[in-house]
Amino acid sequence: MTVTELVSYEDALATFEPVMGLEVHVELGTKTKMFCGCSTALGAEPNSQTCPTCLGLPGSLPVVNAAGVESAIKIGLALHCEIAEWCRFARKNYFYPDMPKNFQTSQYDEPIAFNGYLDVQLEDGEIFRVEIERAHMEEDTGKSTHVGGATGRIHGASHSLLDYNRAGIPLIEIVTKPITGAGERAPEVAKAYVAELRELIRSLGVSEARMEMGQMRCDVNLSLMPKGADRFGTRSETKNVNSLRSVERATRYEIMRHAAVLTSGGTIVQETRHFHEDDGSTTSGRIKEEAEDYRYFPEPDLVPVAPARAWVEELRKGLPELPRVRRNRLREEWGVSQHDMQSILNAGAVDLIEATIEAGADSAAARKWWMGELARRANEEGVALSALPVTPAQVARIAALVADGSLNDKLARQVFEGVLAGEGEPDEVVEKRGLKLVSDDSALGTAVDEAIAANAAIADKIRGGKVAAAGALVGAVMKATRGQADAARVRELILEKLGVEG
Repeated sequence: MTVTELVSYEDALATFEPVMGLEVHVELGTKTKMFCGCSTALGAEPNSQTCPTCLGLPGSLPVVNAAGVESAIKIGLALHCEIAEWCRFARKNYFYPDMPKNFQTSQYDEPIAFNGYLDVQLEDGEIFRVEIERAHMEEDTGKSTHVGGATGRIHGASHSLLDYNRAGIPLIEIVTKPITGAGERAPEVAKAYVAELRELIRSLGVSEARMEMGQMRCDVNLSLMPKGADRFGTRSETKNVNSLRSVERATRYEIMRHAAVLTSGGTIVQETRHFHEDDGSTTSGRIKEEAEDYRYFPEPDLVPVAPARAWVEELRKGLPELPRVRRNRLREEWGVSQHDMQSILNAGAVDLIEATIEAGADSAAARKWWMGELARRANEEGVALSALPVTPAQVARIAALVADGSLNDKLARQVFEGVLAGEGEPDEVVEKRGLKLVSDDSALGTAVDEAIAANAAIADKIRGGKVAAAGALVGAVMKATRGQADAARVRELILEKLGVEG
């Protein structure tokens, strides 16, 4: 099925109702792996962070990482889940080269958290509730690198390299119940859910959840059923989608692909699929196994996990303010619209603006600089706002210099340029570049006199009552002072010298 054979999105939604299921894997930020003491630090030499346990060597025995269990409970509580009083691990058996044990230690019918929900806010402010089936603990696999092919996948590669440093890193898999009723907004709901979940995970401090680094990835399950039907269709599972935009695109593509197959009389194959960033398409991976094909059975080498109720309640009381609640509070405090708050969220600027306000700036100035000048520079450099080499405290200081009349906006932008270039703190950049605003009357007087003398005709118009013409003289003074004159004071001096009431 090629892109040109797809049914249009509108035609697909006119006939079918999409049903989604989203499975999100989150790598926890623990110092050691889920069942052994190997480091989880990034960047180590391949296969240097392994041991007999995470390699599955005979005679090795796993031990559960307590920090991983605590993180799992925090995530479950934040998702309004019930926390199991007793649960255990299982072996999920299947052969894959990056599974050194030939089974994955996971949870099957007894997850640590279950039956929850997450409310997500769509672009227009509508709240859509996504119900959570389960959140369970498991371990990550190793990493395969396929060499010699054109696509980076195993097909066409000459050989593959295996790095087991990642094998055994703690994962939480969060699985939704079937998501129905989203209709044409299904792709938007999918993206909003993953975005909200990412913010929640980060707020808990259990993972950085950086999708571009694989710390959080989403499997998009999608099926279609004819409108008015009550039985779900056959689903496909697009694996390891690693950006918010891609989650939305993969969902949209699969809706159109499914519709094309069904309307042409074909049958959907239950399979995994790969998403392609370049054109937003998906291609077939492998036939998808049913749960029984994995031959789950209880892990005999691990004791059950039975979190004490007092501990669970202690963790519940320690939860931070949830992201959507926090955003609504900040939106009211900052006096911005829902649309503007969404733009701030999309730009990744919520924390930066809040920190800038805490450093002394007013909310309007903090928003202005982060969403204006700094967002522009981040976009030009192709980096996130948070990656710019400027701190909220520095932004607050520049805003203060503007507020007290030491700088105007033009000069402030030059100060930002210097700070970003590593020239020092804002005050140092002002001093080194000689950027301080000139507002002293004696210093401005000469420049004003010269501008009047050089533009006699304009001066006569002003004397004749055309006060608006003063702008031309102000511009001349600003040019002469390299933009460092206080424009408001320059205008006042011009009118004074020409004997005109302001």
